[in-house]
Amino acid sequence: MTDTDTRSEVPPAQERSFMTQLTTSVNWRTGLLIPFLAVVTALIIGAILIMITGSSFADTVQAYLALLQGSVGSLKAVSETLTAATPLILAGLSVAIAFRAGLFNIGGEGQILIGGMFAVWAGFSITGLPIYVHLPIALAAGILGGAIWGFIPGILKAKTGAHEVIVTIMLNYIALRLVDFFLKTEIFQREGRNDPVSKTVEASAHLTQLLGWVNPALRVHLGLIVALIAAGFIHWLLFRTTTGFEFRAVGANPSAARYAGMSITKVYILVMMIAGGLAGLAGAGQILGVLDRATPGFSANLGFDGIAVALLGRSNPWGVVAAAVLFGGLRAGGQQMQVSADVGIDLIAVIQALIIIFVAAPALITALYRLKTPAVSTQISKGWAS
Repeated sequence: MTDTDTRSEVPPAQERSFMTQLTTSVNWRTGLLIPFLAVVTALIIGAILIMITGSSFADTVQAYLALLQGSVGSLKAVSETLTAATPLILAGLSVAIAFRAGLFNIGGEGQILIGGMFAVWAGFSITGLPIYVHLPIALAAGILGGAIWGFIPGILKAKTGAHEVIVTIMLNYIALRLVDFFLKTEIFQREGRNDPVSKTVEASAHLTQLLGWVNPALRVHLGLIVALIAAGFIHWLLFRTTTGFEFRAVGANPSAARYAGMSITKVYILVMMIAGGLAGLAGAGQILGVLDRATPGFSANLGFDGIAVALLGRSNPWGVVAAAVLFGGLRAGGQQMQVSADVGIDLIAVIQALIIIFVAAPALITALYRLKTPAVSTQISKGWAS
């Protein structure tokens, strides 16, 4: 089948406009101001909700101070924030690169699960290797598992026009039940256990703690460096390579990209494999850096939180890093807020949801703060005169 015969559908104008909003930073206002105001607005509404439940203004201030203390108030708090942010960076990059190609990857949850299972298998089944050999193999196994799980919606989208949102959602459930099944098999299940818990990965496959020499309780690990390298790689891929230009061109206008000779089939398959590989790397990082074993649902909704991170980061790799640190801080600080101020940690989920709403619908922020609407540009490359 040639690319001109492919059945992949060109998204309607409304969907294309939405994708353009998610991937185009027109100027400093849309790139920085609107996400910042979205966060501030969400925090204000969160404060109102706390006071509605019976807390005083002073209690609300105390709750937010506890949130700040739990996220950046000490070296341990910063460590917990960065530990929580590490998989969110990779999950956000997974969603962001798909956005750039005009695809909506909601399958991060399943890709994290499959990637984590590949990584845990490589972590406990291979023995006798030094860490500088075993650890890269385990990480590569996680990337491979996620890429395989991303290939499925990519090929279906490219060859049959099946919508990636539906396919990835269904694959999330399939991955979840496959993990439940395999954790009860002899291949994965720990000896002497009846519950679904995998064997523990070898020490040679552990992601080393970055600050373990200062305090063993500081959990931030080498996966943070891996995630930052991945962000740099994705930025280089998108904005410095021909392949990245094709991703962005297809995301901006598939019909024009096809007319220019670009293979839509290749782009859809490749971008979903890369997205899946990034999510799989996030799963591998959780297994090899935090958990040391696999249990049912070890992904802990990281794939869905990655959507929020990509939205807040405007699908820019370094914006994704900043957004992931923010969400990591909310996760780490939310626990402190619950303990110190007796505020339910569910409030953090509410704040995250509000951030998503305001970032995904910038017209709300524009109207609320009476901002001027900037002119939208869909330019995806620069020439000598630009």
